[in-house]
Amino acid sequence: MTAEPGPRVFSTAALPAARRVELWESHNAAALIGLAVRADRPLDATELNVALPRVRLARVTGSAHAVERTPGVISRSPADSVVVYLTLRGDAWFTTAAGTRACRPGDALVCASDEPFARRFGPGLEELVLTVPCSALTAGADVGRRGRPVITRFGGPSASSGGAGGAGGRPDRYARALARIAGRAARTENPLPPAERTVLDLVAVLTAGPAAAQAAAHRAAAHSYIEEHLTDPGLGAAEIAAAIGISERHLSRLFAADGASVPRHILSRRLELARSVLSGQAGRRQPVAEVAGRCGFTSVTYFSHAFRQHFGHRASDTGAATF
Repeated sequence: MTAEPGPRVFSTAALPAARRVELWESHNAAALIGLAVRADRPLDATELNVALPRVRLARVTGSAHAVERTPGVISRSPADSVVVYLTLRGDAWFTTAAGTRACRPGDALVCASDEPFARRFGPGLEELVLTVPCSALTAGADVGRRGRPVITRFGGPSASSGGAGGAGGRPDRYARALARIAGRAARTENPLPPAERTVLDLVAVLTAGPAAAQAAAHRAAAHSYIEEHLTDPGLGAAEIAAAIGISERHLSRLFAADGASVPRHILSRRLELARSVLSGQAGRRQPVAEVAGRCGFTSVTYFSHAFRQHFGHRASDTGAATF
């Protein structure tokens, strides 16, 4: 799969009422996952899509409708992926052969794309959706192909239990981190492209649970901590390692295995954040030095040099920003 530049929006609003379901199905099959769609009234839905090299991500809003991943749909449109649904607003219901489970705002649902399921939505739907090929996940996450769906929480103080697959005692910090990262990427104003490796590790841990590879769990925790503390000028390897309970040397080895280092990763993410801010309406009215400070940089000279080296143009040329 090849990545497409920036978020793209598809809406049924201007489409003929009689063709909305058909065209919504066609769009989703190409952008996310093939589904059969049913709606009692003309479907009013919008999808903001973000394409990474392997991960597909979307923010979906819509009126009441239902979708199915039937054996026929799976046969016509196989995906061999893990699908993550993060409910932001409205109620949804998820049905498999094992029964039906309600998904409330703050619930994260993880399921295999090629196992039949159905979902039904009340009015006022808003959710984040990710599809990740099983081949892109760590070996421990392979259980997601054959395992039961997992439902946990990203919006509450602790993970919920029970339901289809059950969350059990799983911590919800990975789901919260994934919701935060996906939410910042799938928005029209100041989108912040995610680090795909972070998304893959978070989905792998959510999918595999206790069977997740320890390296993936540690990387996911480290990357999540970095995203949450990115604007702290003092953020460094020692603090990150202490926060996730591993040695600084082990943390460095985890990043080195991906051909990176902790300082380089932090710098890259801060530069992406700064570009996101400078590209937005508010950022265009702010001096570059102020944006640099807000993104964790203590030297505007260093920031300007690093920005130009990373993106190939000056920070001041992004969104007509000023010094």
